[in-house]
Amino acid sequence: MSRSELLNNWSVTPGEARAIQERLRRRVSRRNAVRRERVRLVAGIDVSVRNNVSRAAVVVLDFATMTPVETALAVMPTPFPYVPGLLSFRECPVVCAAYEKLTVRPDVALVDGQGIAHPRRIGLASHLGLLLNLPTVGCGKTRFIGVHDEPWHEAGCYAELIDDGRLSGLPGELIGGVLRTRTGVKPLYVSIGHRIDLPTALDLVLACGRGYRLPEPIRLAHHAAGGGAARQIAGPKRGG
Repeated sequence: MSRSELLNNWSVTPGEARAIQERLRRRVSRRNAVRRERVRLVAGIDVSVRNNVSRAAVVVLDFATMTPVETALAVMPTPFPYVPGLLSFRECPVVCAAYEKLTVRPDVALVDGQGIAHPRRIGLASHLGLLLNLPTVGCGKTRFIGVHDEPWHEAGCYAELIDDGRLSGLPGELIGGVLRTRTGVKPLYVSIGHRIDLPTALDLVLACGRGYRLPEPIRLAHHAAGGGAARQIAGPKRGG
């Protein structure tokens, strides 16, 4: 299935969407293509949904200074219902529309959503990475699948997120890291999106911190997308 076919094939049933995920999961790369010393631009991606209208923000920042370089927005009718595990079919179209407006291209993107921490190993961050041919990191605010110990309370500590098999049938696999980005606050669920490995993903999320729970690229994208009010209506983003 080509990128153009993927972009034009969002009118599917939940069963068809799951079948597409099963086909695409083999394309998700866990091999690291990101070298921190070569990262110049990092993007944050978030989507808010309100009254069946989706608004996406892609905010590109200078990696060294965390200053915004460019912000792209897109708005469209929400094309897919909320179904846990199928968030990419709801949010990818509007994110791709925003991304295509950028005049600069980031080296890596942090996505508000799951990567391979997903029953079929292809959450929003992984699906977007395939579509955009871009290294991506999944940064979930809540746990979707897996079990973990509680990470130590200090910033920078993390615990392994292990699939227990209840949703995926694949028990025992390391699928992410439960990362404390700020001392004494709830951790984030970080996972490989595409073309990155877990140690690099965790390192990038910490490097993008500016004293908040959310890494700066996602925090700015969340505000640009108007996510605060919309999240209260649409509920937390768990389903990858």
